[in-house]
Amino acid sequence: MKKYKNIFSSIYFKNAIVFALTLLVTLEIIGVFFIKQLERSNLVTFRQQIGLPAYVSDQLTQQLIEGSSADSNAEVHATLSRINNVLISDIQVIDTKGVVRGTVDINKQELVGQKTTDENLRDAALSKNYVKNNIEQDNHTRYQIVVKPLIDTSDGENKVVGAVKVKANLESVYDSLKEVTLIYASATLVALFLGIIMAFIMSRTLTKPITDISERTVRIAGGDYSGVISVRGHDEISQLAENVNLLSQRIEETTSSQELERQRLDSVLEHMTDGVIAADRRGSINLINPAALRFLGIDDEHEVLGQYVLKVLRLEDRYQLRNFFGNVDNLLLDFSNEDQELTLKVNSAQIQRESGFISGMVVVLHDVTEEQRINQERRQFVSNVSHELRTPLTSVKSYIDALQDGATDDPELTGQFLAVVQAETGRMINMINDLLELSRMDRGVRNLELEWVNLGALFEYILNRFDMIISSDQAGQKDYRIIREVEPTPVWVEIDTSKFTQVIDNIMNNAIKYSPDGGTIMARLNLIDQKVVISIQDQGLGIPQKDAQHVFDRFFRVDKARSRAQGGTGLGLAIAKEIVESFGGRIWAESKEGQGSTFKISLPYSLEADLEDDWSGDEE
Repeated sequence: MKKYKNIFSSIYFKNAIVFALTLLVTLEIIGVFFIKQLERSNLVTFRQQIGLPAYVSDQLTQQLIEGSSADSNAEVHATLSRINNVLISDIQVIDTKGVVRGTVDINKQELVGQKTTDENLRDAALSKNYVKNNIEQDNHTRYQIVVKPLIDTSDGENKVVGAVKVKANLESVYDSLKEVTLIYASATLVALFLGIIMAFIMSRTLTKPITDISERTVRIAGGDYSGVISVRGHDEISQLAENVNLLSQRIEETTSSQELERQRLDSVLEHMTDGVIAADRRGSINLINPAALRFLGIDDEHEVLGQYVLKVLRLEDRYQLRNFFGNVDNLLLDFSNEDQELTLKVNSAQIQRESGFISGMVVVLHDVTEEQRINQERRQFVSNVSHELRTPLTSVKSYIDALQDGATDDPELTGQFLAVVQAETGRMINMINDLLELSRMDRGVRNLELEWVNLGALFEYILNRFDMIISSDQAGQKDYRIIREVEPTPVWVEIDTSKFTQVIDNIMNNAIKYSPDGGTIMARLNLIDQKVVISIQDQGLGIPQKDAQHVFDRFFRVDKARSRAQGGTGLGLAIAKEIVESFGGRIWAESKEGQGSTFKISLPYSLEADLEDDWSGDEE
């Protein structure tokens, strides 16, 4: 009951009722005005329809002028009888003496020749300006009465000779009005019904913002600041809604500023690449971001929340909390494991209030693994270059010192010493040239002269050169045999032929160098997975598995002592890797220790080319 009471007392219901009543009154006023206007218009039209034609009025006037004889009355009756208007019920004609001269009604023929009792007719017969339109009721039937004088205008004096009264039944007019009224009343009821529905809808539209504002203020009072009131206009209610939204925003900003700052800090910490650990003044961890969890190898932050910060950092045995935050800066921690290398740089700071009270501390962990690796490679590179240069320079210096000490007196010995000096100098020059070439590649300066080449023909050409070395029977030359398996289909690649020849020469020389005397080198060129693959397999000692991934590193040697004794700078494979990758290809090594090594080169190719190259035919 209370619910219904609240509905009837609400603005929503009151607005709807006021709108419905206003609509009803408006429709009633419009209906009354419309019906009255329609009645007036229909009566005017009806009077026009029952009006006597001009020729009838002229005939009646002429017949009244002729006198009141029986023949004249008969003519009047004949004239009236010729009027064919179903709307007219009766027509009476009198002369100026008030004597009835004719009537249409058969039941009233006895009135002809007698004085009329109709005052309107007598008045009209005496005044040429008298016209009367009355509605009379007889036996519950309404009639339209039109009385007007008959005027003789033949002599120009407009003389009244009599009057005529037309009587017509009005019930057909009022029946049509009744039908129209009924239709309007039905339309009014439909419009009122629809109007009531629209009134409730419009009232709901008007009161909904007020309801929203009321509910919003209740939530604000309860401490819930979420959501806003939708504003869809610029009226007073919309302005009130905007003010409530603004009030809610100000209260929320005031009461929730610390929470917002914490959320903002959490968002920043979550997306930081550096690890952040926050602890209270006793070193108990109260905040740790995902990066720090990842660095420390911890899956869930709840595992470390509340833990001692130095224990988590594995520094509990090395530092006291006060000393750690007071003196430690840029400390490096090694968190490497079997799966990855990880070096962290630690920076720490204390959180102090304006009074100087230390309320907490922050530790920032920065991943410097890559920096340390680069620095190590740089140091190793400098060390390798220094070592590679020091050995030949020491040898050169020793032989020059020997020559200065008198070895020049022995021509044979002098020649041997100078040959060694020349060889070591050439070795240093080769290494410097290789270093310069790598430097240009590192800087992106590659002077490549690319052209489409028949790779099979070029590969055969390079292998033919090594066959010629065997057939030349040079003294002291290692003996070897090359077995070829080359795809017969012409395979076209876009490369720099001189650079590619340098790569194959380097791999072949290594294969010859590390293979036993009389060994076999297998050279293949195949089409595999939409790539052309060149593989060169030797019968050397092979590469240990731990060293296989480093064979293309600069200055790397599996057996440093043996490699240096056999010559070489340790840069050949590094240069080969840079060259092959510049062609859009890939180079790698497959090896098992004691079973030889296979170096493979994969390049994109095409089976068609616009131009023939210099390697498509046999060598002359």
